[in-house]
Amino acid sequence: MFLKEFKELLNTYKKKDPAARSYLEVLVCYPGLHSLFFHKISNLLWGFKLKLIARIMSNISRFLTGVEIHPAVKIGKNLFIDHGMGIVIGETTIIGNNVSIYQGVTLGGTKSIKKKRHPSISDNVVIGAGAKVLGPILIGKNSKIGANSVVTKNVPKNTTVIGIPARVIDDSTSDGAGI
Repeated sequence: MFLKEFKELLNTYKKKDPAARSYLEVLVCYPGLHSLFFHKISNLLWGFKLKLIARIMSNISRFLTGVEIHPAVKIGKNLFIDHGMGIVIGETTIIGNNVSIYQGVTLGGTKSIKKKRHPSISDNVVIGAGAKVLGPILIGKNSKIGANSVVTKNVPKNTTVIGIPARVIDDSTSDGAGI
C-alpha cells in the first residue's frame, strides 16, 4: 500500500514540476515531498495516541523542510507542495486529492477553539504562493486561489478567487497561469 502511494506521489511531483529532471532528483531534492513522508509517520503516531512523539516528528520535519504540517491533518492522495518554505497547515485542516500548494501558504485558524477551526480543501484545488486560507471554510473542487490572496469565506467549486479579501473573478478565458 505505502509503496503504491509513494510511486504515485513521485509521479505527481515529476509531472507537475517542469524543472524535475529525474525521479532521483525529486526523491533527493524536494522538501515538499520530504515533508509528506514525515507527515505520514507523524500522522500514524498521532493515530496511535503517541501525540508527543508525533509533534516531535512534525517539528523535526519543519526544521528540515520549512513546511509545518500538524500531525492530525488529513491529507488525500497526490498533494503537491512546490518549494515548500513557509507553508503552515493547521491541526483540523482536511486536504483532498490532487491539491497543489505553493510556497508561503497558510491554512490556518481564526479562533482558539477545540473544534474544527481550519479550512477543508476539496479535490483538484490550486493554492498560489503566499495565500492565506483561514477559518473553518470549504474550498470547492477545482478551485484556484491566487497568489497572496486572503480567503476567509467558502469558495464555490470551479471558481478562481484573488485579492485581499479574496473575491471571485471570471477567468473563463484564462489558462490558470500565474495563480
